Amino acid sequence: MSDSVSQFDTDQSHENGAADSIPPADHSDGALGIDVEEWFCAHNLSPPLLRRDWPRCESRVEASVMRLLDMMEKTENRATFFLLGWVMERHPDLASEILSRGHEVATHGYDHRPLTTMTADEFERDLESALNLHVRQHSQPVIGYRAPSFTLVTETLWAIPILERYGIHYSSSVFPVKGHPTYGIPDAPLSCWKIGDTLMELPLTVAERVSLRIPCAGGAYMRLLPFSMIRSLLRQVRKDGRPLNLYLHPWEIDSDQPRVTLPFSKAYRHYHNLDKTEQRLQLLLEEFRFTPLKEQPCLQ
Repeated sequence: MSDSVSQFDTDQSHENGAADSIPPADHSDGALGIDVEEWFCAHNLSPPLLRRDWPRCESRVEASVMRLLDMMEKTENRATFFLLGWVMERHPDLASEILSRGHEVATHGYDHRPLTTMTADEFERDLESALNLHVRQHSQPVIGYRAPSFTLVTETLWAIPILERYGIHYSSSVFPVKGHPTYGIPDAPLSCWKIGDTLMELPLTVAERVSLRIPCAGGAYMRLLPFSMIRSLLRQVRKDGRPLNLYLHPWEIDSDQPRVTLPFSKAYRHYHNLDKTEQRLQLLLEEFRFTPLKEQPCLQ
């Protein structure tokens, strides 16, 4: 591990530096997924914020999604937006706007409940409710799914045949890591693989150094780890011949969101470097070229 650390320490890619070059428009380094949920939907905030509190909280998701769309348009990137059904009900024009800008829409379920807290019947009802909203709001088929909080784990693989039955072609829900308290399949492949009879899984990006798997897929990792380390790991993944699969939540570029009183560890994990996320994302959008998950080679 000491060799890996020394490489990060000597990396000359500073946070304020520009990318070496902007990739050509027909090139793809992998996928970017945006988990479209409100700031108050994050499980890290519950408690004290509970599901029954959602209707009285200030909605901020639409403005953040628009900023993300503008950023991607300016850098010629496209993404997959995993829409939460609860958000779609309250912002019925959001899916059509995302599609009109050249992106993919997929489902994040309806109620943002972790799969680890649901029965198979509850999961099916949640999925059906979310997919029905897509049918009502736009005409594009929905073939992708992301589990809330990446909770497609060994104990919840019962969800796979349900996803297949509802026409889902791919999931992007597995972190191939160990040690996280709520998600991860430690021995899962690092690249796209068939997780069911027909369902493909596109795992979140993890770098491999010696025998270590280091998550570097964006989101909290992009906020909490040194940015030079994140960029170095992503470059290594590309040199290894694997496509990237990054994620982000709209609330992670909203440093003015309401703050909830949390224990120190939760507050640090949730709020640290929120004011830097947009800048860091901009640098990644300039260096790498992202396309929707449905366009990744393993699904063609």
